[in-house]
Amino acid sequence: MESRKFITVVLTTTMASFIVAYTSVVPALALPSIAKAFNLNNFMQNWVINAFLFSVAIFAVPTGNLAGKWGLKKSFLLGNIIFLIGAVITSFAFSPMSLILFRAFQGVGAALIYNTVMNIVAVAIPEENRGKAIGIVVAGVNLGLVLAPTLGGILTYNLGWESIFLFTVPFLLLIIPITYLLISEEWKIGENDKFDVRGGILWMITIFLLIYGFTSINHIDGIVMLISGIFLLVLWNYLELRVKNPVYDVKVFEDKRFKYANLSSFLIYIGSYFVTYVLSYHLQYILGWNSEMAGLLLMVTPIIQIVISPYMGRLSDKANPLKIASLGIILIVFSLVTLDLLIRLPDSLVIIVLSMIFLGVGMGVYTSPNTNVIMSSVKPEDTPTASVSVTIIRVIGQSTSSSLLIIIFTMIMGSVEIIPKYYGLLSLSIHWTCIIGTILCIFALFASLIGYKYSLNMKNP
Repeated sequence: MESRKFITVVLTTTMASFIVAYTSVVPALALPSIAKAFNLNNFMQNWVINAFLFSVAIFAVPTGNLAGKWGLKKSFLLGNIIFLIGAVITSFAFSPMSLILFRAFQGVGAALIYNTVMNIVAVAIPEENRGKAIGIVVAGVNLGLVLAPTLGGILTYNLGWESIFLFTVPFLLLIIPITYLLISEEWKIGENDKFDVRGGILWMITIFLLIYGFTSINHIDGIVMLISGIFLLVLWNYLELRVKNPVYDVKVFEDKRFKYANLSSFLIYIGSYFVTYVLSYHLQYILGWNSEMAGLLLMVTPIIQIVISPYMGRLSDKANPLKIASLGIILIVFSLVTLDLLIRLPDSLVIIVLSMIFLGVGMGVYTSPNTNVIMSSVKPEDTPTASVSVTIIRVIGQSTSSSLLIIIFTMIMGSVEIIPKYYGLLSLSIHWTCIIGTILCIFALFASLIGYKYSLNMKNP
């Protein structure tokens, strides 16, 4: 019985983790084809990516709190159903706005999936097998990230951009009935605690203003929205500290290791997430590659990361994880500098591959140890909050990185369709994106080193 339960829970959560990770990355390879189909300018192209992340960021905190109250199984099912509907309607999008709205709708399902997968594994699997189960689920995430560029390129090239979204449908049609029919238990967390409605709504408004305002910062209304978002974020933090059952317990940030590990993670995602997209642009537009060839090359970074991450995770149990994470950031910075300085050379392909290798090694060295710090620096009862933090920081960082891409491209190129006469401006946009990303990653290094200093002080008071 326990064996069947283990297989069922791990199978469904791993497949769900795989498709969400895949969907978050796969549009990068299809963007040129999508842009051609809908006559999208560079600004709208980036919103095809950002709408999904934008939606996940807005709904991550309230759904994370509500999922436990509704029941983890029910919330997981609902997330997969929304994701399935989103996948189908996105593939049948009939206009640029419908495409973006359907992507945002799919992000709501992704938020529910993100917030239930690890919680289900934690409560459903006995402690002696929990680590094994978590390892399999994480492997599903990494597999989605690894295969997305290649699958996205092959599917787009041979079957059209719509196929990248329809690819997830068979998985979802397996996950939903298996979960409904074969997982008999339901798990509720904080069922009797009052939901912080004010905190949940204020969070959603705040994140909307922050991200959309940042995207439109080159206009006066964007500046107003961004300033309003910052004000509301301060207000939200103030109010959450004074609520008995907050939608998100911000007190966990009182631990300096937790605070600086999250800060460095946020800056790393902003400063490096865009790389896949700018490389896709460079390979397909400037070098003239098709999506299939570009997808195969873009596998380099995630493959290296998936190989290195487990070893770094184990190493972080023996050595100071923040020290290891800081080394990873140095490698990430080196990869961005190399990419920026040498991508425009005639033989840039070799440089691109080397830069991707360094980025994969850097992310592999950084991610597991830094996540270890975040999860281990809180009390056991606060681990669900820490888990939500990992999701929020990653998604908001990725969304901010996409927004940064929109800002830079719009400021340099304007809102134009990417055609050969604008390729010089495209290269300049990539150049400035790499420079700003490098600066942000250097700040991430400082944050990690400060956290490292605090960790040493805690060991040697």
